[in-house]
Amino acid sequence: MKTLFRTAVTAAALAMAATACTSAATGQAPVPKVTLDAVRLVAYDSCDDMLSGLREHAAENVGPWGFGGPQIMYMEDTAATARAKTTSNTPEHSTTNVHEAGVDEPDLVKTDGNRIVTVVDGTLRVIDTATRKVTASLKLTKKDEPTFTPADLLLSGDRALVLFRGGDIMVKSFAPPGETRYVVVDLAGQPKVLSTIRAQGSYVDARMIGSTVRLVTRSQPDITFPEPKNPDASEADRKKANQDVVRRAPLSAWLPTVEITGGSGAVKKDTVKCERVSHPADYTGTSLLTVHSIDLTQDVAATGTEPISLAADGDTVYGSGTSLYVASNPRWWFPVVTEPMPVEPVPTATDGAAPAVEPTPSDPPVTSDPPVTSDPPVTSDPPVTSDPAVTSSAPATPATPTAEPVPTPTAPPEETEVHRFDISAAGAPSYVASGKVPGRLLNQYSLSEYEGHLRVATTLTSPDGRNSASSVYVLDAATMAKAGEVGGLGKGERIYSVRFIGPVGYVVTFKQVDPLYTLDLRDPAAPKVTGELKITGYSAYLHPGADGRLIGIGQEASDKGRTLGTQVSLFDVGDPAAPRRLSQLFQKESGSEAEWDPHAFLYWPKTGLSVLPLMTPKESGALVLKIDDSAVKKLGMIKHPTHQDKDYAYQPGIQRSIVIGDALWTLSWDGLQVNDATTLARQAWIPLR
Repeated sequence: MKTLFRTAVTAAALAMAATACTSAATGQAPVPKVTLDAVRLVAYDSCDDMLSGLREHAAENVGPWGFGGPQIMYMEDTAATARAKTTSNTPEHSTTNVHEAGVDEPDLVKTDGNRIVTVVDGTLRVIDTATRKVTASLKLTKKDEPTFTPADLLLSGDRALVLFRGGDIMVKSFAPPGETRYVVVDLAGQPKVLSTIRAQGSYVDARMIGSTVRLVTRSQPDITFPEPKNPDASEADRKKANQDVVRRAPLSAWLPTVEITGGSGAVKKDTVKCERVSHPADYTGTSLLTVHSIDLTQDVAATGTEPISLAADGDTVYGSGTSLYVASNPRWWFPVVTEPMPVEPVPTATDGAAPAVEPTPSDPPVTSDPPVTSDPPVTSDPPVTSDPAVTSSAPATPATPTAEPVPTPTAPPEETEVHRFDISAAGAPSYVASGKVPGRLLNQYSLSEYEGHLRVATTLTSPDGRNSASSVYVLDAATMAKAGEVGGLGKGERIYSVRFIGPVGYVVTFKQVDPLYTLDLRDPAAPKVTGELKITGYSAYLHPGADGRLIGIGQEASDKGRTLGTQVSLFDVGDPAAPRRLSQLFQKESGSEAEWDPHAFLYWPKTGLSVLPLMTPKESGALVLKIDDSAVKKLGMIKHPTHQDKDYAYQPGIQRSIVIGDALWTLSWDGLQVNDATTLARQAWIPLR
């Protein structure tokens, strides 16, 4: 039984994330202090050294159920060189909303102005923007493969890279093992597959600069743990048996493989070499990160992917023009009492003993799942314990027994490791340094490189989950050692959004009201808070607007912290000491994908045209706004044609928006629609299903 499991508490933790309002309890545990350290990665001396280290570290971290808990079932603007073939006839157009200009990110749809490329139901389609027709299509999934397999895209000239995530349809940090497949497609003429790359592990994320793509995957040791011969075996016995299996595992169980199939059908297999695997001083041996490098102008089947690996974990990828950062958030943790329950009742508080308090996990960041806004507040999770001991055959006990206290497990430190790679040269990246910061990242926008320093925003929560505070750390990018920090942001709250713009930082925390903090980061050794704005609700995504303006997309809330519906705010941040909200648009009982996926937000600076998906109990579509330097104004709502099947009908949800010339294109799973960007009149409908 191979293991990469999501424990039952994950669902409870995600539910807590969506609940902004919880009552503060007395006697809260203080937020722990965590030392900020540089964490050097060390290369293995030899394959034998590597195997010995991985075996021992993995054996220390294996449990009775393998690498994880008990198994349960669950459901769940680009650089000019990247735009080859661009001519003077190419219409002005928007591109994917990315974190850093010149660093492209995978998304559901891509355009170069003359054509739109997207993958729906496993089929790649090319749409000509002049004729507004599908001009070519290519089926990329097999007959026995689910057509809903998620796929993202990167586009460079006449080459498209399609990234299939296998069975990963959940939050990336909880991705189950599945086939990770990258397909290079030639778009010149009739599309054709040039190569298919099957990299061992789960897809984490990718970044592209020019025509070079760096892909990050995460893998576990390929070790099969046997079912215990005795079904009544204790967890200690199960763990020991699993440790024995780990200590006998061959090196091949850890070394990730990659298989590349060329257009002719020839297959090339490769394994990451021992000398290309590094490790931190402290590591578990249960996870490896691998970075593959692909130049889309080259024949990948001939060049390979030049993989390098780290004996580390990671779930957040951020790229600047010269650096690739992979960050490892702490795993969600919940104590499981494995000792048998005592035969006699445990004394209650009235018996003179304090009741045990189970730590509650902190609010997790929402990355790809929509937040839930209507559930009642969740303040704690029920304790999870093992089955109680059978008492009918228990031996007699003294009349006045002394019950041994059940040990309360200690939560692991809540800290995040960040690894930096130099990607300024072609080919495989080179490792630079690593650092460790207290707390948990929200998403990639919690990271920002500027003038030789990395800014990192995290929330640190107390072990009982009832107290928290946020901080911004400034690290020297060359060594990843701490240069400065500013803390104490949003005490008792967590970060809901972060944006760094040059030497200024913006952090939103929330529990009942939304403090928007402005930070002065000009001096890396002495970052400081310069201003604070308290309003109801919160911004889940922050986007730079006109000069001195900041756009916030999130939820309005009552004064008790209950979310009420989507709000779009325009902030005046021209004076960092006195940020203020100039305008607000509120849509009652609604939510937007842009709150958790910035790719869904379109802002066209030339006219202030802004578009975001919107869902309400009655309708689904795209909210079209005009955001200038003084106000947010609603222009209208775009809807796609109702999808009618035999037994049901539904309104397709719009996921992405693109400006091409004087037209506004919107994408849903059903198709593409073209509307006039000024009047919003519908001009064309292009079905994709």
